[in-house]
Amino acid sequence: MSILLEVVVDAADEQRFREFVSARSPALMRLGFLLTGGDQHAAEDLVQTALAKLVTRWRKVEAPEAYVKQIMYRQQVSRWRASGRRGEVVQASPPELADRDLHHQSELRLVLRSALSRLTARQRAMLVLRYFEDLPEQEIARVLGCSVGTVRSTVHRSLARLRVIAPELAQVMEVTR
Repeated sequence: MSILLEVVVDAADEQRFREFVSARSPALMRLGFLLTGGDQHAAEDLVQTALAKLVTRWRKVEAPEAYVKQIMYRQQVSRWRASGRRGEVVQASPPELADRDLHHQSELRLVLRSALSRLTARQRAMLVLRYFEDLPEQEIARVLGCSVGTVRSTVHRSLARLRVIAPELAQVMEVTR
């Protein structure tokens, strides 16, 4: 990161940038993890790329977190577009959720992570923006550069796909309807 900070001219800007990175990195990593379908290395690359782009415009950006998130969303969609349609990812089956004990929430998280990793990057991005970031459809359309109708149909198809991939999430997903 020290090479990138040479772009930031004075010590005060450098300190503010370091504080931002220190404070927001965990949240940005969680977002990257969700956007990449649980791929830790891809999430790290996504966050690092976004922060590298941010540091070059640090003095001009009024809302750095929003700027970094937008870079992350667009970068992930670009990766998806560049890679073309990928085949289904082979995953181990999630454990049965028959007994509803204290581990239920952890198991649901694992099932959700596995199911999200089997969606396309675009589907994942839209679901993350809609339900994790709680953005309205118009904002998602603006961030991803598509129409509101595309957002609606993609979110609808993505939720339907999640219901097929992970039927054990059905009760949780009923809340989103």
